[in-house]
Amino acid sequence: MRASSSSSSFFSHFCSAALRAKPLGKSSDVVRTNSGEGLVRRLGPFDLILLGIGASIGAGIFVVTGTVARDAGPGVTISFLLAGAACVLNALCYAELASRFPAVVGGAYLYTYTAFNELTAFLVFTQMMLDYHIGAASIARSLASYVVNVLELIPSIKNNIPNWVGHGGDDIFGFLSINILAPILLVFLTIILCRGVGESSLLNTVMTITKVTIVLVVIIVGAFEVDDSNWSPFAPNGFKSMLTGATVAFFAYVGFDAVANSAEESKRPQRDLPIGIIGSLLVCVVLYIGVCLVITGMVPYNLLGEDAPLAEAFKSKGLNSVSVLISIGAIAGLTTTLLVGLYVQSRLYLGLGRDGLLPAIFAKVHPSRHTPIHSQIWVGIVACILAGLLNVTVLSHILSVGSLVRWLPAGYSIVAACVMTLRWEDKIDTHVSTISMSKRIEGITCITVIACCGLAAGIFYRYSVSTLANIFLILPIAIAIVAAAVLQFRQVYKHPPGFSCPWVPIVPAVCIFFNIFLFAQVGGTFVASETATNEALSGTSRYQGQKFGHGINPMAERNKIELTSIYLLHYEAWVRFAVLSIFAVCVYAFYGQYNAKLVCDDTLYYHLAPEAEGQ
Repeated sequence: MRASSSSSSFFSHFCSAALRAKPLGKSSDVVRTNSGEGLVRRLGPFDLILLGIGASIGAGIFVVTGTVARDAGPGVTISFLLAGAACVLNALCYAELASRFPAVVGGAYLYTYTAFNELTAFLVFTQMMLDYHIGAASIARSLASYVVNVLELIPSIKNNIPNWVGHGGDDIFGFLSINILAPILLVFLTIILCRGVGESSLLNTVMTITKVTIVLVVIIVGAFEVDDSNWSPFAPNGFKSMLTGATVAFFAYVGFDAVANSAEESKRPQRDLPIGIIGSLLVCVVLYIGVCLVITGMVPYNLLGEDAPLAEAFKSKGLNSVSVLISIGAIAGLTTTLLVGLYVQSRLYLGLGRDGLLPAIFAKVHPSRHTPIHSQIWVGIVACILAGLLNVTVLSHILSVGSLVRWLPAGYSIVAACVMTLRWEDKIDTHVSTISMSKRIEGITCITVIACCGLAAGIFYRYSVSTLANIFLILPIAIAIVAAAVLQFRQVYKHPPGFSCPWVPIVPAVCIFFNIFLFAQVGGTFVASETATNEALSGTSRYQGQKFGHGINPMAERNKIELTSIYLLHYEAWVRFAVLSIFAVCVYAFYGQYNAKLVCDDTLYYHLAPEAEGQ
C-alpha cells in the first residue's frame, strides 16, 4: 500500500513539474554591472552578423548549390529563394524572441520553457545537444581532412602523412577510426573559446571575412565565364523539382539562430540581436543565389559533377587556381561553423545549469575570463572523444537522428509557436493572464492543426502523380487557413517590448505550415543518383577534377555531413529518437524535476564591454 502511495506521489509530482513553465521578470530586474562574476557584453551588430554567417555558411556552399542544381537545373535559384523566404519569416520570429529575452541564454530551449513547459524544453535541449555534439565531431574530422589535403599540396609532404593523422585510420569493428588531428583542432578552438568572447569573436571575424571574400571572388570570376544559354530551360524537371530542392536549401541556411544564444554577450541586445539574426540571413541568401547563378551559367546543369561541382566547373574552364581557393574557403567555412557550434553548446549548458536541470557546475562562469569555462571544456571533451574515435559515416548516421528530431517537430516551428503563445500571455509582466485556459488550449490546438495540415499538404504534393491529384492539396490548405483565422480573431495579442514580428499570428502560422510542408518534400532519390549518394555516404567517391592523397574527397565528406540528415530518415532513426527521448525523460524524472529553479536564487551580473560602459 505504501509503495503504491509512493508511486502515485512520484507520478503526481512528475506531472506537475513537467507542465510548469518558466516565469521571467521585467527587464528592469536585470542587473548590469562591471563587478562580480558573469558574462561580458562585447558583441556589436557587426560581430553578431558575422557570427550568424559563420554558423550558416560552411564548405557546403561550394557543394550543395551544385548538387541541388543537378535535379532542379537553373531553377536552383528559385529553390534557394523559396528557402530563403521561409527562413526570413523564421528569422523574424527568432528576432522577436531574442529581443524579448535580451539578458538570458538558451535560445529555442528558453523560449519553449517560457511558452510551453519544462519537460518539452528539456527534450528540445536534449535533441539539440545530440545534433550539436555529433555535428561538431563530424565537422572536426572533415576539417582535419581538408587541412591534410592542403598540406599535401607541398611536394615534400604529399603522400607522406599517414591516414590516421587527418583522414582517419582503418576502421576497427566497423565504426572506430582513429583521427589525431581532429581532436587537436578541437582543443585549439576550445582554448580560444575559454579565453573569452573577444578572442573567439576575433577569430570568427577573420575566418568569416576570408570565407565571404573567397565566395565573392568565386562569383565575380565565374560571372565572366557564364553562358546564358545554359539557363535555358530554366526548370527542366518542372516546379516540383525546384520545391523539392528548396528543402535542401532550407537546411543550408540553418545557423542564423545561433545569434539568439549570444543574448548575454550583446552590447545592446534588444537592438543588435534582430540586426544580427536578420542581417546574417540576408547576406547568406545573396551569397547562395550568386553561387547558384554562376554554377548553372558556367556549365550545363546535367554536366555538373557529383562530388565537387563548383570546383569541377572552374577546372573545366581552365581555372585550376580557383579550385585551390575553394579549398581554402572550405577550411575557413568549416572552422567558423565548428567554432560557433562549440560556442552555442556551452551557452545552452550554461542556461540548463542555471535553471537547475543540469548540475550547477555547468552554470559556473570564470571570474576574469567571463566565459562558462566548465561547460566549454565539457563540450570540447565530448567532441574530442567522438571526433578522435568514430568515423564520419557513423557520426553522420547518428547525426540523422538529431536533425530528424530537430526539424520533424520543426524546431523553427516551435519558435514560431512560442511567438504566438507568449503574445497571449505576456509573461514578462507579473500580472495574471486574462486568457482563460480553455482559450489557450484552443490556440494550441489551432497551431497543431496548422502543422498537421502542412505535413498533409506536403505529402499530397510530393506523391501526387498528376495535376488532377493536386486537388487534394485544397483541403489541408483550407483547414490551415481556417485555423489561422481562428488564431487571428479568437485570441488577443499584446505587443512585446523591443523588436516585434509583423503580422502576428499570420507570419508565425505561415512559418509553421511552410516549414512542415518543406520537410514533407524530403526524399532519398532527389539531388543525385542513389549510387552517387551511397558513394558519398561511404566515403569512397573521388574528386574527379583533382586527385587528393589517400583517395579521400573532403568535399564529399562535407557533403555527407550536410545532406545525410536528409537521406537517412529511416526506421533506425526513429528507434534512436525513441531511445534518446526515453533517456531524456528518465534524466528529467530522477534529477531535473527535483532541482529545477523556476526563478534563479542568485543575482546574475552582465558585464559591459569597456567601450560600452559609458552608455
